[in-house]
Amino acid sequence: MEVHECVSFILVRNNTVLLETRTKEKVSDPGAIAIPGGHMEMGETQHETLYRELEEELNIKPTSFVYLCSLYHPTSELQLIHYYIVKNWLGTIDSLEAESVDWYSILNAPVATQADRIALSEYERLKCQTIFNSNY
Repeated sequence: MEVHECVSFILVRNNTVLLETRTKEKVSDPGAIAIPGGHMEMGETQHETLYRELEEELNIKPTSFVYLCSLYHPTSELQLIHYYIVKNWLGTIDSLEAESVDWYSILNAPVATQADRIALSEYERLKCQTIFNSNY
């Protein structure tokens, strides 16, 4: 089975996370509440995908981010999602591709997929470590 690599971004503000409600027309996880992200293009690095997808989906540019983890997500295709924590960015968030984007408590985030739940749990588990508390 072919693996499709993706990059997802966990935008954090205080104790909240930005999640998208996917449009019902999406092939993967239609209508689901999810951590935003997108597919890597041929020859693109994870960081290049992160910058491109943040601009395409939310109209922002990250100023600090750190890699969190990579998880498989079986949907209409097998995805390997590389999750990044984005704590600072330039621009005003605007939902350009999703039905909507909203801030939710990290502890009670209503994400629809197991991979997103695990990623948010991993963020909570590691957030007390220096790497997540420094200016990255």
